Amino acid sequence: MKLNLELKIGASIGIFIVAMSLLSFFWVPHDYNSMDHNNRLLSPSTSHLLGTDNFGRDIFSRIMAGGRNSLLLAVCTVAGAAAAGSILGLLAGFIGGIVGEIIMRIIDTINSFPGIVVALLFVAIMDNGQFTLFVALLILFIPSFTRVMRTGAMQYKNAEFVQAERILGAGFFRLTFIHILPNIAPSLLSASVIGLSNAILAEAAMSYLGMGIQPPNPSWGRMLHEAQTWFFNAPWCALAPGLFIMLTVIAFHMLGEGLRRRFGV
Repeated sequence: MKLNLELKIGASIGIFIVAMSLLSFFWVPHDYNSMDHNNRLLSPSTSHLLGTDNFGRDIFSRIMAGGRNSLLLAVCTVAGAAAAGSILGLLAGFIGGIVGEIIMRIIDTINSFPGIVVALLFVAIMDNGQFTLFVALLILFIPSFTRVMRTGAMQYKNAEFVQAERILGAGFFRLTFIHILPNIAPSLLSASVIGLSNAILAEAAMSYLGMGIQPPNPSWGRMLHEAQTWFFNAPWCALAPGLFIMLTVIAFHMLGEGLRRRFGV
């Protein structure tokens, strides 16, 4: 089967951004926290590919380091939400009854609160930082994965191969995780990749509001917030992080949609 265009474009952009972010663990053009007041708000050049910000810090270096912070948080959030959502969804879909109703009512309750309210609540209870943002996003992302897995479990729990295993004495764990889960895996993979785009966007929004990754650690959302004052004098300060947020979100969304079409889910 040939790869569709969405999958090709999404994978190409995604690989570039992930590779750039991983490279920042070993090399960046300049120290991303080094301030040079003699080189403030420099326009893009060969020495500073994306210019410098109002503190004289190299924007491209901060984009690279900010990418790894944003991607790491997004991956951890989606992985945790996918794991918890898979367990809850399989329980709700396969067992059903009162257990399924309780789980889905809890999921509906979580969904009834706006994301920003949940984030503010966790900031008030815990602390304003990366771990707090992770917990808030984790809780917000669990419902979507729960619904995906519940739908899949309900679809396959009465399938012939599942009924045959049940007759042979297979228990809940074997039926759900050995036989049903592999059949839902394409849907879970597609939802996870799209979830990465949503997590990146959510992290950028929270950091823009000052509730995400805190200085001196760079974050695309925080960079966008800091650059808004200088937009008309040095637009590259805001355009650079904004462009990478947009590209990353589009890339993972296209990749997820491409995978969904490829697997026909």
